[in-house]
Amino acid sequence: MKLYNNFTSFLFIKFYLLLLAISSYTFPWAVGVPGFVPKKPLLHHDLVDLAIRYNAGVVQFGDNLPLHLLNSRQLASLKTRASEAKLGFEVGTRRLTKENLAAYLRLAVTLESPFVRMIIDDGDYQPSFSEIIRLINASVPALKAANVKLALENHDRFKSTELRKMIIGTDPEWVGVCLDTANSIGSNEGLIETMSVLMPFTINLHLKDVMIKRVPHKMGFTVEGTAAGAGMLDLAWVVRELRKSGQCRSAVVELWTTPLDDLQGTIAREKMLAEQSIDYIKQLLL
Repeated sequence: MKLYNNFTSFLFIKFYLLLLAISSYTFPWAVGVPGFVPKKPLLHHDLVDLAIRYNAGVVQFGDNLPLHLLNSRQLASLKTRASEAKLGFEVGTRRLTKENLAAYLRLAVTLESPFVRMIIDDGDYQPSFSEIIRLINASVPALKAANVKLALENHDRFKSTELRKMIIGTDPEWVGVCLDTANSIGSNEGLIETMSVLMPFTINLHLKDVMIKRVPHKMGFTVEGTAAGAGMLDLAWVVRELRKSGQCRSAVVELWTTPLDDLQGTIAREKMLAEQSIDYIKQLLL
């Protein structure tokens, strides 16, 4: 797996390459959503196999398919399977605490992930801005020692300017952004605003597309996920801009698939949208 870390690092510096990544959030309904768990949920090894099938360069495990539940034998098996296919790992989690970050830092080292993708909040756990700064600063020495960065995802509560302050207030060399193209809708921000603030710090990209429509009675809007390229977001522009920075390592396909009446139908639709998105994003990354 040194191939991923060393060879592609050269490519990113020289050619600003973005690798296609498949994530557990490419197939969240297949993995299982609280209250909607399939009879045969998508497991860790299944996600690796899908990444290989779709010729991705990276597989990213999010908090909906947590890696800390696997034992050392299972982790070794995943790593061997990915190594044979020259597939890189990226690890992700939710809940910024000293203990959780330390656990996923160890997993990042084991799987040779260049960063830990972190969603700060977790349900009622919502640390204050000052507590976040304290937690990150306390972890920077461990990040440096492991040669692993922390990628904070824009995720509802914090505006882009606040995330930028977190990075500048800690260590921009070791703390960056996992930029999600749709999440900042939840903090009343559009994609152009989010990109203008966070692009210089972006080391990972979550590409998802949405359609925003006014409801029939005209009093409000709905936000629905679409296949990449079928919605309102200019994903081609996002990719072009991030290539200029040369810091972003991968482009992760993510989906917000609107559920149908039955779970199996939803999973089938999710698969169809995933394949459409993968085909579209592959063209963007050429």
